[in-house]
Amino acid sequence: MLSVTLNGTFLNNLPMNKQGPLEKVWRYLGGDARQERFTIPLAPYLIYGDNQLSMYFNVVPKDDVPCSVLLNNNIKSRITDDSWIDLSKTRHFSLLPNLSYFVGASFPFSRLADYSQTTLLLPADPSETQVATLLNLAARSGNATGTALANNRVVLGMPTGGGDLQSLRERDVLAVTALDQQAFNQSLLADSPYRPVDNVLSVREPDLWQKVQRRLTGDWTSASLDADRYFSSSSAWRGFISYRSPWNSTRLVVVALASNDDQLARLKTDLESPRINAGIRGDTAVITSDNGVRSFQVSTPFPSGQMPWYMMAVWYASQHSGFLAVLGLIATSIMGLALTAMFKRHARKRLGSGDNQ
Repeated sequence: MLSVTLNGTFLNNLPMNKQGPLEKVWRYLGGDARQERFTIPLAPYLIYGDNQLSMYFNVVPKDDVPCSVLLNNNIKSRITDDSWIDLSKTRHFSLLPNLSYFVGASFPFSRLADYSQTTLLLPADPSETQVATLLNLAARSGNATGTALANNRVVLGMPTGGGDLQSLRERDVLAVTALDQQAFNQSLLADSPYRPVDNVLSVREPDLWQKVQRRLTGDWTSASLDADRYFSSSSAWRGFISYRSPWNSTRLVVVALASNDDQLARLKTDLESPRINAGIRGDTAVITSDNGVRSFQVSTPFPSGQMPWYMMAVWYASQHSGFLAVLGLIATSIMGLALTAMFKRHARKRLGSGDNQ
């Protein structure tokens, strides 16, 4: 029996022989019924940035096995050195922004591990702590992928034109800043769900049309007000925010920021804590020394990746059940009104033909 677990979660027990009445008959007739292939479906929530697949070989001898067999050290169960995992047929699709992917494996920047599709953004006059934080995040990504960040582009300050602005339009953006970089923060967050006011970060209240759009797309979990209150009540904090790139709607921006450089310097230690890593999710994560990590979802996630059209249709239906219910109600009402008018017209014809007779 082979027991399989992923990240400590039990998946399945795989017996040595295939199970089932036909397989048992085939084995009884002398056929080979060994189980050499098995498919275990994995739910998306079981997969993190760092994953560990564990296998436990539970070899149980039969009751009538002689002692000489039990004492034989030639009975071995192991994973050979030439074993491999094939990920070539996996689907790459998810809803972004999701900071749990970033803290786990620096996604989406590690999508191309050399950061050839990533722009590293700093204030025009960054502090030593801000530069060190950016280097630590880059090292964390390289450690996760095993690849050097050889093709990234570093930009100081918010560009207004030229090649630096073009790099923002063509790439995902990883930025590091603190609230004292007010001019840089105003430009960086101008078209985002966040608004820096002096040395306080707040969350913009969505207007009526944005609220309607969120409801129509099935987004009922926005926590803008809760996040804004938490920012306002926290004087010393550090964390991450993420939002859809204002320069390219298919790209993402992730910002590591803090109330000051002293707080920013603690991010490296925070990311070494499994408890904090597990608590970072959504598009807003705030870490304080007193309360640990609090995460929020303040913007509407957008789909990213590739998936067959039929799977995309199923996914869309599962994500927008409320919107589809409203469409179904409208369609049913229209069909009901049409049928009612048709039946009334048919009844008038019958009554008219009866009067003529």
